[in-house]
Amino acid sequence: MASVGDIFKKPAAVQASGKRKLEQPNHDPNELYKAAKLGANGDVKNKGKSAAVEDEEDENEFAGPELPPDFEEDAPDDEEGRFFGGGMTKETTQAMEYLDRQDTEEGAAAEKIDTTWVRRLALNFEKRISKNAELRAKFENDPEKFMASEADLDTDIKAVSILSEHPELYGEFSKLGCVASLVSLLSHENTDIAIDAIQTISELIDEDVQAEQEQWDVLVNAMLDADIIELLAQNLSRLDESNDTDRSGVYYILNVLESLASQSSVAEKIGQDANTMPWLVSRIQQKESPVSQNKQYSAEILAIILQSLPKNRKKFAETGGVDTLLLLLSSYRKRDPEKDSDEEEYVENLFDCLTCVVDEEEGKAKFLESEGIELAQIMLREGKLSKQRALRVLDHALSGQAGVAGCERLVEIAGLRTVFGMFMKKQEIETVEHLLGIFSSLLRLLPGGSAPRIRTLAKFMEKDYEKIDKLLSLRREYASRLRPIDASIEQERKELDEEDKELLAGEWLSRRLDAGLFSLQTLDVILAWLSAEDDGARKKISALLADRDEDLSVIRQSLEEQMNGLGEEDEGEKDLKGMLATLVQFV
Repeated sequence: MASVGDIFKKPAAVQASGKRKLEQPNHDPNELYKAAKLGANGDVKNKGKSAAVEDEEDENEFAGPELPPDFEEDAPDDEEGRFFGGGMTKETTQAMEYLDRQDTEEGAAAEKIDTTWVRRLALNFEKRISKNAELRAKFENDPEKFMASEADLDTDIKAVSILSEHPELYGEFSKLGCVASLVSLLSHENTDIAIDAIQTISELIDEDVQAEQEQWDVLVNAMLDADIIELLAQNLSRLDESNDTDRSGVYYILNVLESLASQSSVAEKIGQDANTMPWLVSRIQQKESPVSQNKQYSAEILAIILQSLPKNRKKFAETGGVDTLLLLLSSYRKRDPEKDSDEEEYVENLFDCLTCVVDEEEGKAKFLESEGIELAQIMLREGKLSKQRALRVLDHALSGQAGVAGCERLVEIAGLRTVFGMFMKKQEIETVEHLLGIFSSLLRLLPGGSAPRIRTLAKFMEKDYEKIDKLLSLRREYASRLRPIDASIEQERKELDEEDKELLAGEWLSRRLDAGLFSLQTLDVILAWLSAEDDGARKKISALLADRDEDLSVIRQSLEEQMNGLGEEDEGEKDLKGMLATLVQFV
């Protein structure tokens, strides 16, 4: 017999995606009560009960309770005769036993979900689609004639979601052509049908589905062949979010895009689609108070697409995306969104988008042109939540060979005072790492002998080299964190053969990076630059290293280790390797 909890439980196959929860509008509690009552009884006709049971219930309803039967002398917990032998008459007990037998028989005869079942499902599904299309065409001006077929089709669409519990059948479902049929329903005249199809697709490809990569690929490739990305974009344009149902439809479309974009090849198609990214950019600009779930989700999907491939980032930069992001973020230069709100996550996603875009040469140029460095400077001085995010954007904007102009602009607008002022105060580890990244870019990219470079070097030398004191202090801190990790790895290496060492090389590197290897290497590059540029700085660095019985050779070893990890094929790595080789000569 099913428990009360099981009666009211929604089947797993039709629950919302596990990635995030769709915010549901408030409903009339009386309607919910009626729905719950109906669900508990099966349907209004008490389907599944025998006529005898129904008659018996009718008699009980009108005749009232029977007199208590004689109870046995040894009946437990019934000394005063209050519970009348457990509270059920003999006839009621028989009826309950009958229902228990019915449930047992139904459970034993549960339909097996296999290839045969999928073929039967596919056949019925195709028939429903064809019948609905035929009736719609025949009675175009008389909706009552085809609404019943539409309801049947809606039921069959939802039934397809059961496959999410059996991903091993995805291949058969695709081979039968049903994936294309399901996707085609996205263009159905009835948007409710289209939304149900979108929701079912969302459940089939959700990250919580226990599907093998090959099974997932078969399903998704069939969807792509059916032009799912274009059809999703068309629905984004036709749905009206002022309507609760349509708003849910937009949510499920975004959910599908998130799942599809988990593969970089598909993320590229989404990013290069003529309508999807423009819609996302338009959606994140809509004014709302408070920021809605769909607006936040749109910013998140945009960030995922931009993180996936340089091609998407370049297109975004070339179509005015940087201007849009700077305009949206400018309102948060002093104001913070409410904590743990959709708006806070929305702002985080906007910063993620901007950070990705300024990694590309086109993005750096647009960021500079749109006075992004000036905005970052304001946020560093006056922002709260925006301060650390702006610093991260600035770090990425100044990096690489294309960051020269950005470095010069930072010096020009008196940004050195801001970043060095932050450096000398106690900061979180992430903030320190971004500051070190900015210092490294300034020393590497500013032209030798130029006014911006001289001003940068002067900042390191002022107040009796106090910045170098801080750099060496940080170096000791990172080195002490890395030392036990290196010792542990070395011990492991002694017990392994060469083949096993190669297999574990990636894991060892990951452990060293987690302990602060990248920051230590960045510090050593900065110290090597300062030692090469100024004799006074070289003496200061040597004296501080000598306090711990070390000398410049520890910096040289760090630079050589970095050189050994770089190749010759990538142009950026080749340039970096040449720079490190030059610095080694000065330490």
